[in-house]
Amino acid sequence: MQIGGDGVSGRVEAPCAFSVPGMAAANARRGTGQRMRRGSSPASIADYGLIADGRSCALISRGGSIDWLCWPRLDSEACFAALLGSHDNGRWLIAPTGKARTERAYEDDTVILVTTHEVEGGTARVFDFMAMLNGTPAIIRRVEGLRGRVEMECDLVIRADYGRTVPWVERVGEDEWHAIAGPDLFILRTDVELHGDDLHTVGTFEVAAGEIRDFVLTHGHSFGPAPDRVDAEEALAATRSYWDAFTDRIRLPSAMRPEWRAAVRRSLLTLKALTYIPSGGIAAAATTSLPESLGGGRNWDYRFCWLRDSAFTLQAFLETGLTREAQAWRDWLIRAVAGSPEQLQVMYGLAGERVLTEWVVDWLPGFAGSRPVRVGNAAANQFQLDVYGEVADVLALATRRGLPPHERQEAYRQIIMEFLATAWTEPDEGIWEIRSERRHFVYSKVMAWVGFDHAAKAAEAAGDEAERARLRGIAESIRDDVCERGFNARLGSFTQYYGSETVDSSLLMLPLVGFLPPDDPRMTGTVAAIERELLQGGFLLRYQTDGHDGLDGHEGTFLLCSFWLVEVYALQGRMEEAVGLFERLVAVANDLGLLAEEVDAETGEMLGNFPQAFSHVGLVMAAVALSRRRHNGTPPLHW
Repeated sequence: MQIGGDGVSGRVEAPCAFSVPGMAAANARRGTGQRMRRGSSPASIADYGLIADGRSCALISRGGSIDWLCWPRLDSEACFAALLGSHDNGRWLIAPTGKARTERAYEDDTVILVTTHEVEGGTARVFDFMAMLNGTPAIIRRVEGLRGRVEMECDLVIRADYGRTVPWVERVGEDEWHAIAGPDLFILRTDVELHGDDLHTVGTFEVAAGEIRDFVLTHGHSFGPAPDRVDAEEALAATRSYWDAFTDRIRLPSAMRPEWRAAVRRSLLTLKALTYIPSGGIAAAATTSLPESLGGGRNWDYRFCWLRDSAFTLQAFLETGLTREAQAWRDWLIRAVAGSPEQLQVMYGLAGERVLTEWVVDWLPGFAGSRPVRVGNAAANQFQLDVYGEVADVLALATRRGLPPHERQEAYRQIIMEFLATAWTEPDEGIWEIRSERRHFVYSKVMAWVGFDHAAKAAEAAGDEAERARLRGIAESIRDDVCERGFNARLGSFTQYYGSETVDSSLLMLPLVGFLPPDDPRMTGTVAAIERELLQGGFLLRYQTDGHDGLDGHEGTFLLCSFWLVEVYALQGRMEEAVGLFERLVAVANDLGLLAEEVDAETGEMLGNFPQAFSHVGLVMAAVALSRRRHNGTPPLHW
């Protein structure tokens, strides 16, 4: 079907060597306009839906094109990379050939995407899902006729190595096609007749009412046995059962408004979909390099496990009854951070890998021309002080919420706190991972205080008065330092870093972690300054991008920070504002309930990697906080 080539220009490197009927003639027609090129990549990040199998994820456009897939893991090289390039960088389209009225939704509380196409002569629907825990990585696309007859088309473009490598493809038997690119083997099984056309694998077919046509794409190693066949019907039943069992374990506060529950469940399903089940690690997002401003260069790879993001996610799981997921992440954490505390990283690979070298994929033009496309993340080598406090505290939180402590947990906590006893005085790159000089960020110092505050409480509970006094003394030293050097009396506000004249949305965490009461004048002044300086279009920026972060350009409003503002409003008794902001944030989600990292304040377009764990964690925690405020007047602290 498809052979040789450079993956971008379509240049053929070798003659056809396979005995696929009609393939040579089809390839000879290259450039004649006969190949299928419908279903253009959407201009909006919100046009995408997510499917996942606990190992990887795929993004499917509203038009029926899978434009992003990394196999076999979420952080593997992409084999469909049209999201960051063109169709010739890999995609898989299944859609009606003509004009259609299209609707889509997830099947109940699952990650099975159902798209219904209505044309003049009939109606068909497509079930898209990844088989859960089948043992064989598989994407199943089931086309089912509902009314009349619908002509559909398939355009499969496999491009390994982030859209660069064209595989060799041959037909095996009546219903099987093999595509090999180096170590990768892709097998498509379907009874639909396909053929090769300009290094694409294409075909048209009709589906009538009551008919089903299945497409099953699997992945394996080219040097090993072929991946097992996956029965589409069995895989659909097993996948439904898996997601049903997951949502059955969700426990939401009884006071939560009914209209919020679906958004919270969808957020929890999305967080589960971003979890690498074999290790328990939780990725920050499913993608790399979706831009924080269209055409800009603030494009980063988020397919890794940030300790900070994962710690927040663990709390969301604990708040909603998902202790199994919380324990899996806690165990991942203990393994990943094993070793000297000086070597603790802010992020790791899905299985705990430490080497996450950042490089540029220079053959991809980027989403909407936003260059560069980056793989790996150099922030893994940064010093971010807040992470130490967050790690120490989240381990204690897990124990307080009933998780049996890990055998190495207490020893590791002690090692971390001893390191942090001197490290808290050092400048760092901060929560937002600046790429300029290190600074004394207020949020970083406060999170170090959180670690010592809870360590002192643990010592007190254990009856160790001397240790309690020592730890409490360090915590108070940090508090005094922050209040003296991090508060600007002229502005009446805490600032982003010591000596700064600007604020940062991360300062909203101060009352949420109990550093100061929400009604302390210094906090009310800080919230007012954040509203004054960082609100755009009703949502919050992280901070003013004035170049001090070492990067050019600007970014959109940051959804997690806006959810933090919801919680702070609730703490301050500003419930009408809290509920109003929360409901505006929920409305930002696309038709499938998915959120990106940011939103453009002027256009309302989603920006940044997608879907974003931080945003969905923020939604869950804000909904829980508002619900508990309604129930007993006091929302829970984060820690």
